[in-house]
Amino acid sequence: MENLLVMKFGGTSMGGAERMRVAAQLISEQQKQRPLAIVVSAMSKVTDLLLDVLRRAELGDRAAVEVDVHNLLDRHLEACEDLLGNLENSAECLTGAREDIRSLVSEFQRIANGVYMLGERPPRSVDEAVAIGERLSASLLARYLKAIGIEARAVNGSDVIVTDALFGNATPQMGPTRQRCAERLAPLIEEGIAPIVTGFNGATVDGRPTTLGRGGSDFSASILAAALEASELWIWTDVDGIMTADPRIVPEVAVLDEVTYAEAAELAYNGAKVLHPRTLAPLVEKSIPVWSKNSFAPHKPGTKIFSRFEEPKGVRAVTSMSNVALVSMEPANAALSGTRLMARALDALALANVEILVFSSSSYRQTFCFLIRKHDVAAAVEALEANLSIELAHGYLKPIEIDDNVGLLAVVGEGMRGTPGLAGRVFTAISQEEINIIAIAQGSSELTIGIVVRLEGLERAVRAVHEECRLAGRRESVAVS
Repeated sequence: MENLLVMKFGGTSMGGAERMRVAAQLISEQQKQRPLAIVVSAMSKVTDLLLDVLRRAELGDRAAVEVDVHNLLDRHLEACEDLLGNLENSAECLTGAREDIRSLVSEFQRIANGVYMLGERPPRSVDEAVAIGERLSASLLARYLKAIGIEARAVNGSDVIVTDALFGNATPQMGPTRQRCAERLAPLIEEGIAPIVTGFNGATVDGRPTTLGRGGSDFSASILAAALEASELWIWTDVDGIMTADPRIVPEVAVLDEVTYAEAAELAYNGAKVLHPRTLAPLVEKSIPVWSKNSFAPHKPGTKIFSRFEEPKGVRAVTSMSNVALVSMEPANAALSGTRLMARALDALALANVEILVFSSSSYRQTFCFLIRKHDVAAAVEALEANLSIELAHGYLKPIEIDDNVGLLAVVGEGMRGTPGLAGRVFTAISQEEINIIAIAQGSSELTIGIVVRLEGLERAVRAVHEECRLAGRRESVAVS
């Protein structure tokens, strides 16, 4: 579709009536110039609330469930009254919005009651329940847009995004999704109706509800942008764009004008609040550019993410993660092949769906360590101990060691490739702060250097590297056609 713009509004950009009014204004400005498709998240904190309700239902806490469901209803009805209550000629939209909210909250309560009765949370039911947050915000925004004269229609993501059946972390099936988009979204867009699509959720070919996992709403937007062959995707958040570091750690950060898909993926993978790597995957093949923009300061240009440009040499950004743990494994004697041990450990982690952030090994003793997120530690240890139970029982493998007093620092930049002395400068900057480096990992692409340090020195290390690489105030980049 020619010159189609897909815009996605995150949770803070949909956080209440005032934020929805801003979103509607941004939609109105763009709709005058080009066709649009909109993707929305749930209102801020709503997904967490829905998950809390399901957990309490599983534990049998009916009173807490009823309180939280009431709060869910009240918050959305309050936003509804604020948005539509004082508009002229909006009685029909107001009535419809109230009915939508009550119906969707009742649907959620039905699922929560089922969890309460079962005493467990079936993954399929969880996916169906948590998508209610996006459906509530899509309905509200669509009703408000219609009330102010902009043709819009709420669309459930499960009606257009087709996925596999991995509940909680589903993968899109792009062929059927393109077909659904052509059948259900394209006609609306061609009629001048803006579809307001729920982010985060989809459904299997046979209609079973799924969700897309971490970064799911952004992922929904990129899937639809690729399926509709959009010209651009704009992601509206509450920050000015992609920064050279976390501003809570480094006060003098700069916003980068442009980054490549690969840089954005690496930054996200290593802890930055950037689009999740899965989000970017559908866009790369079609070379669809993405803009990360701030809905609280829409006049600011934001950061453009696209395929390639002539980058400055060296590091582009420094990012960090603190909620991580280092897992170390060591053969007790030469009877156990280190290579086979690594292979089996990696296989166990893959089956447990545990993401490895950093992997480092020695050559002689064939010991190795890997960094994972803290919330994955229990699943990782269980999977490793099950897969290597005989080796552990007979002493061929030393007990698995877990160190959660660590943090990850990562320096990222496609311009680092082939830059002499850069790694030495980074390590020197860290050592001058008297911070010990525990593990290092760098891929052959030289796009990222991952460094594991003690948690108490992590922020100082980030500031030291940011200063050494002179990232403050850097915005320059020159596009290449």
